[in-house]
Amino acid sequence: MPMHMNCHGPKMKMDPTLHVDKKPSWIKVRLPNNPIFWDTKSMVQDLNLVTVCEEAQCPNRWECWGQGTATFMIAGDKCTRACGFCAVKTARPDALEADEPARVAEATRRMSLKHVVITAVARDDLKDGGAEHFQNVIREVRTLNPGIVIEVLVPDFNDRDWALEMVMAARPHIFNHNLETVERLTPLVRSRAKYWRSLAVLKKAHEMVEGKVAVKSGIMLGLGEQRDEILKSMDDLLDHNVSVLTLGQYLRPSIRHLPVVDYIHPDTFAEYKEIATEKGFQHVASGPLVRSSYHAADFRPELDIYDEIEAAVAGTTAVELTPDQVNLPSADPKKVKISLDL
Repeated sequence: MPMHMNCHGPKMKMDPTLHVDKKPSWIKVRLPNNPIFWDTKSMVQDLNLVTVCEEAQCPNRWECWGQGTATFMIAGDKCTRACGFCAVKTARPDALEADEPARVAEATRRMSLKHVVITAVARDDLKDGGAEHFQNVIREVRTLNPGIVIEVLVPDFNDRDWALEMVMAARPHIFNHNLETVERLTPLVRSRAKYWRSLAVLKKAHEMVEGKVAVKSGIMLGLGEQRDEILKSMDDLLDHNVSVLTLGQYLRPSIRHLPVVDYIHPDTFAEYKEIATEKGFQHVASGPLVRSSYHAADFRPELDIYDEIEAAVAGTTAVELTPDQVNLPSADPKKVKISLDL
């Protein structure tokens, strides 16, 4: 019975060219067999939301949605760039929807998420690249879901510092911007993006909040990159304050996209994980089906800075004062801790 029939739930978007028999045995896609999958699908449709899970044809969407998790893609489903690897359609984008921040926040609440990932298409048609919209979504999600961990996966905003500052002012816990590939292949793989510009964005995001954010990036393998190029990219990311790395296999979304040059064996992914860990990354996810937000909540690099971020959002900080610094008629000689509004 076709899975798009009513008894199974809403129709699932899937490009059949993504699933061909030429892939090696370790590339396996799990089809939905969990009612939570269809509940998640229905909720996304009910709130008129877009997910990168579907738009980018992520091979893990069956598993993630079956667990009640999803990565929300804001600012529409039409991208102004035409990257050779990406399944998201390229077209003139629609106007931003003013109520989208509230809808994303409501979806996050309904799903009882403790960790949410928010991404977006590239919006080069907007002066700020969609930065203010990111800011609004982050703030709305935090307001409706106190205590939630917020991860953003952003475009490069054409390296406009003032736009990046708008995102960082909303204080996400995890800042993710993907390098995608090695320096040599960047002009072929990424539309308009630049290798060193992406690295600069990652470093600036970290510096804008004085290091009070976990910085994350990802690289696809199988596009023809060489081992020494991968290791150099790791070093470049570390030099630009990236502490969390994802490595995954590139899968061709359609015949219109770049072909797969190599299918990387799981043992090689395991080796790269070991090397990256030894180099100094705090956390590494490396495997054929690993994607930027796959099992994003498994590692929580923000725990050591979570309280500081939340204090900054609330506009308060704890300051230690001695009695002689406080105008009290009779003070205990012990130090007094007071919370001051900034």
